[in-house]
Amino acid sequence: MRVLLVGAGGVGTAITRIAARRPFFEHMTVADYDLGRARSAVEALGENGGRFRAVRLDASDPAAVRAALGEHRCDVLLNATDPRFVLPLFDAALAHGAHYLDMAMSLSRPHPSRPYEECGVKLGDAQFERAAEWEAAGRLALVGMGVEPGLSDVFARYASDELFDEIEEIGIRDGANLTVDGYDFAPSFSIWTTIEECLNPPVVYEQERGWYTTAPFSEPEVFDFPEGIGPVECVNVEHEEVLLVPRRLKARRVTFKYGLGDEFIGVLRTLHMLGLDRTEPVSVPSDLGKAAVSPRDVVAACLPDPAGLGDRMHGKTCAGTWVKGVKDGRPREVYLYHVVDNQWSMREYGSQAVVWQTAINPVAALELIASGVWSGSGVLGPEAMPPRPFLDLLTEYGAPWGLREQ
Repeated sequence: MRVLLVGAGGVGTAITRIAARRPFFEHMTVADYDLGRARSAVEALGENGGRFRAVRLDASDPAAVRAALGEHRCDVLLNATDPRFVLPLFDAALAHGAHYLDMAMSLSRPHPSRPYEECGVKLGDAQFERAAEWEAAGRLALVGMGVEPGLSDVFARYASDELFDEIEEIGIRDGANLTVDGYDFAPSFSIWTTIEECLNPPVVYEQERGWYTTAPFSEPEVFDFPEGIGPVECVNVEHEEVLLVPRRLKARRVTFKYGLGDEFIGVLRTLHMLGLDRTEPVSVPSDLGKAAVSPRDVVAACLPDPAGLGDRMHGKTCAGTWVKGVKDGRPREVYLYHVVDNQWSMREYGSQAVVWQTAINPVAALELIASGVWSGSGVLGPEAMPPRPFLDLLTEYGAPWGLREQ
């Protein structure tokens, strides 16, 4: 397997550090718009970097991406960029005849008149519209293969296959007790992506109603997270699992709730009120004249890079899937989860917990694809794949998962 990894930020760099310890691939080309960042990711591997090469690549240019796939003889494109670049990379992979993986799907657009009741363009719609083309080409686009979505979908499939006869609700629940020294406000993941998913109308699925939307931060609940994290208030947030899981698994309800906290929600509301969540460029005076700048890009530039916060971070992050239903005629509730301690991930990999937890899952998926254990064609989510080999491989990677009866 020869891989084109596009994006050498926090997650992309963590991918190289995890993949360097595994023998399943022949070569990985690490591409980024900033060549220095790609080189830094490869150079940090030291003597383990022989199978890696850094190149400059504009992810928004499908022709350039196709050329890179051909030049480096890559048969898989792994997208570690933010969701703005999903479609050009997705299209380039199909045009070249390569398999494709991403960790976030094509962007949504709210309903024009009823944004908090009805779906407009849903996450991933633009990718699933091309599923027949991927099937005809005999190529696999494995979408949403990070931690959430990704591992959370694998947990849902495992629960459906092995733990339940009937499922009432599948609820993704994400929480952490992470703190960052020296900053009043320092998100542990891409603020661009966080703004997108938190301020868009959240999507809920109900078997009788289908997909529908609610207001941002709706339906707060306190969820007790394992391994010392404890109770965290979680709220509805737009996320891919709610769009992916019902395509394959039978459940009366599917939700995603994220533990944000009052302070984080307050900041996001303020950004929205001031228009600083917008992606459309605005005209700004500068020393060189008028400049067109995206307000959201300005917010991201003013905040610390999440990938560089590891030395200042403390605590754990938890991603998991809560499932409620019936097994052998009896009610059952379980929480399948994966916890990463920032101190451990920094010591073992030099990557902070949130980006490392995201990065391990596409690497494991690539290994299963390389071995033929996971296969298929078309546009598929992780819930379409057999879950047990993936969960066993996570344990082999030194990142075991847990199951708690509720």
